[in-house]
Amino acid sequence: MKISRVLAVLAAGFLCVTGAHAAADGSDTAIWGKVKNLLVGDRTVIDDTTGAVVELEAPVRAEDAAVVPLAVRTKELPGGVRVTRLHLVIDENPSPIGGTFTFAPMAGRADIETRVRIEAYSWVRALAETSDGKIYMARRYVKASGGCSAPAGKDMEEALARLGKMKIKLEEDAVAAGRPNAAQLMISHPNSSGLAMDQVTRLYVPPHFVRRVEVSYGGEPVMSADVDFSISENPNFRFWFVPKGEGELKAVIVDSKDLKFESAVAIRPALRGS
Repeated sequence: MKISRVLAVLAAGFLCVTGAHAAADGSDTAIWGKVKNLLVGDRTVIDDTTGAVVELEAPVRAEDAAVVPLAVRTKELPGGVRVTRLHLVIDENPSPIGGTFTFAPMAGRADIETRVRIEAYSWVRALAETSDGKIYMARRYVKASGGCSAPAGKDMEEALARLGKMKIKLEEDAVAAGRPNAAQLMISHPNSSGLAMDQVTRLYVPPHFVRRVEVSYGGEPVMSADVDFSISENPNFRFWFVPKGEGELKAVIVDSKDLKFESAVAIRPALRGS
């Protein structure tokens, strides 16, 4: 089953599920069992409690449940093995799979940082799939509630006026060839969950969110993501890429209404030692 199809199935199946909060002393929730089967079937998931392969950074208690910062970091592995895919799972969200991120070799590092909504106290998980077929999991219990049903932080008319505007920001003034460089993709989009009420009309705002992100360099894939409304309003992704020469770093997004937006920045990397 394609990842986008899995996301759609989960969004439909769990949209009305709130249930009891996950217990802080037990991570094997019923929802996690269902999500795990949909994502990886009966394959073994290795609980990486030492961070040997994957680490998840998240607050113990979120300041704002609608904008919870998360960072997933992976380690270099021996023998040419690399992390090829990350799954972000928030057990108690209406749609538990927040996103699946696929990394091409040009990414250099299979790391991702973003901001998410959390609807109820929940286990948050990062699953890392490696090129040798293994799956590792890092997890954190995050205390937050009401993130998916919180009203938009900005006026909806203003948000729609800026719909699809994007900016790619490089974290260093000089991009180095042949090694991973960090970049940030910022997207203007309300990412409406369909669960939030307009405070003026008292009607629920229809769902409208970014569902697909593709990043390339010089026409070659770097990173792609299938995401949903668990990602916060105005999605923000920090990722890595390895330029080998001059090229264009390009991002293409598609939202749940099949609207497509693009942005690109020309890169002229410096050679090492220059």
